[in-house]
Amino acid sequence: MAEWLYEAGIGEARAALVADGRIIKARIELAGSLRVGTVAEARLIEQLPGRQGRVALLDGSGDALLGAVPAGLSVGRPLLVTLVREAIPEHGRAKLARAVVAADGALPALGPDLRERIAESGMPVRRCHAHEADALEAAGWSEVLEEAVDGEIAFPGGVLRMSPTPAMTLFDVDGSGALDSLAVAAATAVGQAVIRHGLGGSIGVDFPSVQGKAARQAVAAAIDAALPPALAGPFERTALNGFGFLQIVRPRPRASLPELLRIDPVGAAARAVLRQIERSPPGGARAHRLPAAVRARIESQPDWAAELSRGVGGTVILED
Repeated sequence: MAEWLYEAGIGEARAALVADGRIIKARIELAGSLRVGTVAEARLIEQLPGRQGRVALLDGSGDALLGAVPAGLSVGRPLLVTLVREAIPEHGRAKLARAVVAADGALPALGPDLRERIAESGMPVRRCHAHEADALEAAGWSEVLEEAVDGEIAFPGGVLRMSPTPAMTLFDVDGSGALDSLAVAAATAVGQAVIRHGLGGSIGVDFPSVQGKAARQAVAAAIDAALPPALAGPFERTALNGFGFLQIVRPRPRASLPELLRIDPVGAAARAVLRQIERSPPGGARAHRLPAAVRARIESQPDWAAELSRGVGGTVILED
């Protein structure tokens, strides 16, 4: 039976839906991030074309794009908004969070966090602790993170190369053997990767050029089978065209795992190191040698060091 494994880590919360000993979904939520469903007081700070606007949340947690500015609302005026998309990290400039005007009668409140969201799935949730056996790692947590960062995903007969871009996430298929069989196997692997890494928005897949309507339909059917609504939620896709390209479109309420890890590799490495140190056996080494950038990131967050010291029951020394 599938269950969620959940960790409240230092700097991030982690969760993985595990079935038959392997990770079906992997999710990370950074501490302090804006959350979908948050109702917050804001102020309109800029009018944009097409009745859009930019608002600043009054608690100082960030800005958001407002989908439709109410008629008559001028710059500088306050309003209550509901976040419908979290900020999406991108190299150069991040996509701002998106908001809509809050419903009548709504009150300021935080949206559900990762722990609350996975509980809403109806599947059992097991809270994992640092002093216990590492259930996440036993299910392949490090391998999933490596997939997200490197983009290489092996499947029987071939490999996918996953490349997030500002426009869409692209998958390239490489492998050997009969092209029809390779494409169907790749389609299954793509669907599983989409769910595992929480990919949303536009997703393009460059398959081998299979010949004939029946072969192309088999690839599309494999995509559909690998994206069951109970796990994947709603999505749309195109047919596989004669050039071997198929596009999937899914809701994108928050950043995918590859986007989170790739935009700040030093931060991701720092949080991973803290997770390892938390699991040091009692009486183990208190001094840990780290790359200078990772050490600097940890030391720039005093609450991380304090939480780590509480967790291990003593002072931890970080060295270059």
